[in-house]
Formats: sequence, C-alpha cells, structure tokens
Amino acid sequence: MPRRNDVEEGRTVSNPLNDVLRRTDEEIWRAIKAETERQRNQIELIASENFCSLAVQAAQGSALTNKYAEGYPRGRWYGGCEHVDVVESLAISRAKQLFGAEHANVQPHSGSQANMAVYFAKLRPGDKILAMDLAHGGHLSHGFKRNFSGRMYDKVSYGVERETGILEYEKIKGLAHRHNPELIIAGGSAYSRAIDFKKFREIADEVGAMLMVDMAHIAGLVATK
Repeated sequence: MPRRNDVEEGRTVSNPLNDVLRRTDEEIWRAIKAETERQRNQIELIASENFCSLAVQAAQGSALTNKYAEGYPRGRWYGGCEHVDVVESLAISRAKQLFGAEHANVQPHSGSQANMAVYFAKLRPGDKILAMDLAHGGHLSHGFKRNFSGRMYDKVSYGVERETGILEYEKIKGLAHRHNPELIIAGGSAYSRAIDFKKFREIADEVGAMLMVDMAHIAGLVATK
C-alpha cells in the first residue's frame, strides 16, 4: 500500500516522471491528476481496483516497458532479454511461493487474458462450458454472448437461489450431468458469498470435466490461506 502522505499529495507516479509529463502534455497530466483525486476521495470496493504500491507503479513505468519479451525466460523470440528474464523468473518464483502452486504464469495483464489463455490451451471452438450467469455475479469472459468467450464457446449458465442469493449446487450438478461440459468455471466477479470449491471439484470429476477457478477478485484472500 502507498504511504498515506503519498496518496494525499497525489504522488502516484515518481516526481521526476510526473514533472516531465506535466511539461510535455499537460492535458494528460491533468486527467491523471483528476483520477488520482477521485481515487483519493472515494472508497473503492472493487478488490481488483485497490491501490497498488508506489514500488509497483515505479516498476511498471520503468525501462521494462520498452522491451519485447515474447516467449518465456531463456526461451525468447527476441534478443537482449536477459534482464527481463530475471524479473519474470522472480515473479514466477514469488507467485508459486505465495499461492503454494507448482507452476505459475505471470504474463497475463488481466483476469480476462488469463481466462483466454486457459480456453485456447484446453478447449476447441464450440466446446461447452458451464459457468455462472452474468446477472447472478459471473464475468463477461465466462461465456457472455457479447464477449469473445460467448462467440467461441457454447455456454450453459448456473446461478443463485432467489431467496438466499447462494449458489444452488444441486442444480449446478444437474446441469453438469445434463450438458456434459468440457469445462466448468467456478468463480465470478460480483458474487459476494464464499464458494464451495470442493463441491465444484466433485461435480467436475463426476462428469469428467476440467475445472477452472477464476479467483481474480479473491486472490488476496486466497494468498493468505
């Protein structure tokens, strides 16, 4: 988290860069300043839009921005990636340690890109996915018709019980047996209750489906174990 004084004074980028931007393009600088004020004066309840630290902002605005690094560490399509390899390897190692994972890919810039990577790796166009209805707390990239995922894959939706607002696991199980999806997605973007991932694992195993957990909005809680 940024220090309180940093946030209050609007120093969300390092001062030298801030000064350069102001002199070079004051219109953009003013828009960024206004956004800084908005964030400073409002309470953000979207977990994925919380403040990132000044150290993170410094890294994102560094010379790394200039470098192509297609591929993976020690297996790039471009030369001159030895320093980028160090950074990505550190990020992978830290992510594995943080989440207790055997493998980690830190290249996606967003949850949607991470979901896309899974789809392209494990599914074929037209395959069936079982995921939470957008109106019940799901995510656009979980098969919504106006999203690439809904155009490429056949989505079956599950939802919550009207009276309780809690996922109906027996109905989810029934949908899985009825439609035999290749992939079941557990998780969403606007579902505020705890999800029983063990039940999803059991349902997926019963029908021979792959299970993907989209935990983008609860990653911080997961990391704390």
